[in-house]
Amino acid sequence: MAHALEEPALLRHVTLLDTTDSDGSERNALDEVNPRGFHYRPPPSPHQLTSSKTSEANLFQTIHMGTAVVDRAKWRLVVDGLVACPFSISWSQLLQFPRESVTAFHECYGSPLKPPTTNLWRIGNVIWTGVPLDLLLRLAQPLPEARYVWSDGLENGSFGTVKDTDRYQKDVTMAKAMTPGCLVAYEMNGEPLGRERGGPVRLIIPGWYGTNSTKWLCRLSSQDSRSRSPFTTVYYNESDPTDVTGERKRPCWDAEPNSFLLTTPAEDGEVQGPSITVAGRAWGAIEIEQVSISVREAGVWVERASVILSERKQYEWQHFETVISLQPGRHKIMARATDKAGTIQPISGRRNHAHSIEINVR
Repeated sequence: MAHALEEPALLRHVTLLDTTDSDGSERNALDEVNPRGFHYRPPPSPHQLTSSKTSEANLFQTIHMGTAVVDRAKWRLVVDGLVACPFSISWSQLLQFPRESVTAFHECYGSPLKPPTTNLWRIGNVIWTGVPLDLLLRLAQPLPEARYVWSDGLENGSFGTVKDTDRYQKDVTMAKAMTPGCLVAYEMNGEPLGRERGGPVRLIIPGWYGTNSTKWLCRLSSQDSRSRSPFTTVYYNESDPTDVTGERKRPCWDAEPNSFLLTTPAEDGEVQGPSITVAGRAWGAIEIEQVSISVREAGVWVERASVILSERKQYEWQHFETVISLQPGRHKIMARATDKAGTIQPISGRRNHAHSIEINVR
């Protein structure tokens, strides 16, 4: 992607490092972790997420070890590892860089302490703004052997079976890190990132589960292997559903195709028939190509309608809508999404299983 200012001009906005290894001083920006411990704020029910853009108040929050309190005056981002030109950047320097925005769904994978069998619909759709990640990486000039980018957050503490770890660390493939839309972000929906949202700066990897978008970001390190953090080795790895042996593991990176039904009709609502408007949202790492609407009839799901689906421009969720004809009585309706790779949202047994509602038709 072309940017307004190219690398030579941007070098004056960074502090070059003498070695490829940070001395850890970037962590001095952490004043405290307060409050400590796991925190989760649930979103509204899926049928209440009617706005195309999700507000801060309606977006879920997941914090693993506690909320980092960051001194912006001391904050620095170190970009190092297997690179030819390691550097660090202050808050004021970061603001000198070209900024871009991406509209993207933001989805929580769910608890890594539990099997991935329950769909929680912890989802929102927001606008992130910040510095393109690929611009910072190209400025550092990754070496050919660098295949991953490790990202460090400033928080520390305990989560689950992991006790007193000194940082939250995740990784992203170099190929994904260099794609448009990945950001070192400092705004959400046009407002500065709040403390609970990972401010002042967080990583954004659109199309991947939120756990990969490291909050309170302080370091990006190009490496030749995956991170050895407990948040990549102990947690957020799952059995690959495409492996019939059940032995192969895969990282929780790409968001699987998912969808939910909106307020038209509402869960357990009463609507006037026979023509019923059905609408909802669909999303995934790969653009959704179609959504099917089925009705439970005599114990069998029967597809009933052709659905109008909005086109995806960036990584935003996609609106779908259709009209079906139902006779008076109680009916169960289900939506299932299929992405452009042909992957179909499962009916049950996976964390992205299909959403269904029951309604009464007058």
